[in-house]
Amino acid sequence: MHLRQIRAFITVAEELHFGRAAKRLHIEQSPLSRTIRRLESDLGVTLLHRPPRGVHLTLAGQLFLEDARRILLAVEQAQARAKAVAVGYHCTLRVGLSGDIGQTRLSTLLALCREEAPQVKIQLSEMPLTQLVHGLGATLFDAGFAMLDQAEAGIVSAPVWNDPFVVALPARHPLLAFKEVPLEEAVSYPLVLCDPQACQGCSLQRERLFRTVDAQPAMVEYVATHGLMLAFVAAGYGVGLSTAAHLAACQQPDVVSRPLAGQTAVLTTFVLRAEGDVTEPLRHFINRAERVGRQDTGDLRRI
Repeated sequence: MHLRQIRAFITVAEELHFGRAAKRLHIEQSPLSRTIRRLESDLGVTLLHRPPRGVHLTLAGQLFLEDARRILLAVEQAQARAKAVAVGYHCTLRVGLSGDIGQTRLSTLLALCREEAPQVKIQLSEMPLTQLVHGLGATLFDAGFAMLDQAEAGIVSAPVWNDPFVVALPARHPLLAFKEVPLEEAVSYPLVLCDPQACQGCSLQRERLFRTVDAQPAMVEYVATHGLMLAFVAAGYGVGLSTAAHLAACQQPDVVSRPLAGQTAVLTTFVLRAEGDVTEPLRHFINRAERVGRQDTGDLRRI
């Protein structure tokens, strides 16, 4: 089994179409099909169903896809760490990101790391929450950021950043009459929110907030990213729920924010790591993240 076979399989599994996968890999469809057949022969299992229309993963294919991604990630990390040492870094911290992590706080943290520990390379990877948690347990990552407050066994989770929820409104919306919008008023309008599968932790915190009012939110659209949510809000499709930090980073001119009335609810970002001893570079990294979190949004750049 070769890495090129693994890369080819992952691409086909993501596209579920040999033509599109071949285009992504910049090869012809016939050699790609032969590569997958050879991989299945080497493994002794069928990874893909190939009906006349479309391609589907078998159960074995679904399980192998998870392992294949971990194998490829481990190889890429090994390459990155070797290159980092070659150009003068003393060590590499592998940090996973799950969900729409606030850009302002993240960039401030990276700038602080670059200033105080220039010999430590920070390698960032974005992924779903389940993949991050599994990667921490399998030592593929040293730490991770997520909106998760209930970690699995063997994973330590601690809050680092808190951002109050705000209501994102299109220009000339009726709710702009409020200086602070009551939550029950906000949820009475069609809502545009980030998809629960794309940001599981954020969704859990959001649902807890909705349960504080006696009203059933009216969903009009689920979107994959925070930026897309603001685009729908600006176009008048509905009302969004965000934070001031996220809105400041996106700079959407046709969206106006209002704080929630009488609410102390915040969107909390957690730093995750595996249980056990903490290396000195990781301890300093977490300490810097906590320092960033202790600052007011307006003071982030003055840390």
